[in-house]
Amino acid sequence: MKKMLLAFLMLVLAHTAVVAQQPNYEIYALKYAVLQQPTPIANWVLNGPDKDSVGIVFVFWLIKDNAGKNILVDAGCNNDLQAAIDFGLYNFTRPDSVLLEAGVKATDITDIIITHPHWDHVDGVNLFPNAHIWIQKEDYTYFVGQAWQKDANHGGFAKRDVLQLVDLNIAGKLTMVDGDDKEIIPGIKVYTGSRHTYNSQYVQVQSGKDKVIIASDNIWIYYNLDKMMPAPAYGTFDAKAYVAAMQRMKTLASSPALIIPGHDAQMFAWFANITNNIIKIK
Repeated sequence: MKKMLLAFLMLVLAHTAVVAQQPNYEIYALKYAVLQQPTPIANWVLNGPDKDSVGIVFVFWLIKDNAGKNILVDAGCNNDLQAAIDFGLYNFTRPDSVLLEAGVKATDITDIIITHPHWDHVDGVNLFPNAHIWIQKEDYTYFVGQAWQKDANHGGFAKRDVLQLVDLNIAGKLTMVDGDDKEIIPGIKVYTGSRHTYNSQYVQVQSGKDKVIIASDNIWIYYNLDKMMPAPAYGTFDAKAYVAAMQRMKTLASSPALIIPGHDAQMFAWFANITNNIIKIK
């Protein structure tokens, strides 16, 4: 009887230790700009309805723990970038200033996971001088090389962002992640397959017992996910892959409600507001 009781206590202690070791990140979405008017869903969804519209936000994400890790998913952009001016960003707040609303300084950021190198997700890396960058190897290689060859696709890319990432790589502050289903930081995994860009990635974050998927532009808006419909041709290299990735995300998140798209303003109605620009996902 004593042996059975001892074995039971050892199992309880082992389980408690495993639970204690589970990462328990807090996850926030930070809004740095919007489009002034809602836009047709058809702009974001292949064969989506023209008559229905969606509010568009420009966001990046903060992941933080109690041990001093302050991680960003994407970095936003600077508003002097010509693409940002042409796109008509409205109510712009520089990403490092939005971050201060969360009580975090730009110099406190330890890591930035770049889901893909479009200007509105990568241009702001210069604002966070102490951060180490994580980007998919194939995405980086395409971004700094093949994308600029004749007849190649460099839509959404900014030349100065290419130079930024090359400089960070030379300085030893950039890691190229080689492939799918990689735990790059304890409790944080990246997955590929959507092909929003050449080899974009999305992020799974362990938050206590829950798993959250930060899809970024691997899901542009909730309508993509709800209807399992891809982005238009200008939003993905492979429409079938875009849908397959969304289906997979549903198996990787604890709940579909914890799959967070890249640009849908509805997220600011569904999650707790910390400030006008910040919501807490978990």
